[in-house]
Amino acid sequence: MSDKTMSKEEYLNKAKELDTTKEAPKQLEDTDFLTVAKERRSVRQYDPNFKIEESEIRALLETAVLAPSSSNLQSWRFLVIEDQKEKETLLPIANNQQQIVDASVVIAILGDREAYKKADQVYTQIAERGNMPEDVKDMYVNSIFDNYGNFPKERLAKIAHIDGGIVANQLMLAAKAKGYDTVPMGGYDEAQFVEAFNVPESYEPIMLLSLGKGTKAGFEKTRLPLDDVLSWNRF
Repeated sequence: MSDKTMSKEEYLNKAKELDTTKEAPKQLEDTDFLTVAKERRSVRQYDPNFKIEESEIRALLETAVLAPSSSNLQSWRFLVIEDQKEKETLLPIANNQQQIVDASVVIAILGDREAYKKADQVYTQIAERGNMPEDVKDMYVNSIFDNYGNFPKERLAKIAHIDGGIVANQLMLAAKAKGYDTVPMGGYDEAQFVEAFNVPESYEPIMLLSLGKGTKAGFEKTRLPLDDVLSWNRF
């Protein structure tokens, strides 16, 4: 193995140079779950003139937030960056990855460490639908405040990251089912992002996600053999 390395920006942008595929992302005729999961790829090249309507973005997010979360507290938060000037601001923060400015929007997936403070709102909705007695609702809410309210910051951050990862994956699959393309990105300066976009202190940056109409399909999937990552019962 060579000992040569690349800068972070070179590493993040090298994929486009190596991606020699000429095919466009596959438009699915069959959008059953297994087909969507199989055909989704990380797409880094987008049509900069294609714009997704706000109503479509909202519809995708409405599907995404049906994902499960810790104690149903839905700690995910979204910042949809669609203004071109704002995307230009984000570009150097995200190591000049071109999909930042070419995709229709960039969605920042964030996680609120203080999501438990909305427990009463969440569980009141459940009770109002007749799915939980009022006294049980109150016990749930009180228990959540007692537990989550005493968790250290690190544990709340971990919960936010888990919930954020789940909702991001559901968003990417929903986008593929609707004919759009995505790529999740962790290669950005979190501190600069938080400062530039006035992110609330209790929010954890999880990832950036470009969303738009891809022009190249991205790498065909390669994965480790299942038995390399699978064990049964115990290690």
